Amino acid sequence: MASLRERNRMVFLRGSGENPRMPADTPTMRELKSRAQLLKPSIKLGKAGATPTFLSELTMLLDKHGLVKVRLEGFKEQRKEVSRELAASTGAALVQQVGHTVVLHRQPAA
Repeated sequence: MASLRERNRMVFLRGSGENPRMPADTPTMRELKSRAQLLKPSIKLGKAGATPTFLSELTMLLDKHGLVKVRLEGFKEQRKEVSRELAASTGAALVQQVGHTVVLHRQPAA
């Protein structure tokens, strides 16, 4: 029987294959998650949803910083779907989604 730590690792590795833009190797994901812990949400997605203005601002932040934390306000049931849509529409990788907070990563523009 696998220990709790091994089971969590298996779930983590299995989940990383869902998004082709997500860094597949575990050290990279760990580093991104640890960097994200120190961030405050850079942008908030309100009741109006992902408007073109919001998406352009998010794209600008991803180009500038590479790692962005987004706070979802007013999306209780659709959090997972909204986070996947944000990642897809900006061309970013979904690093993690915890509660109402989403972390996205994309290589900054050179």
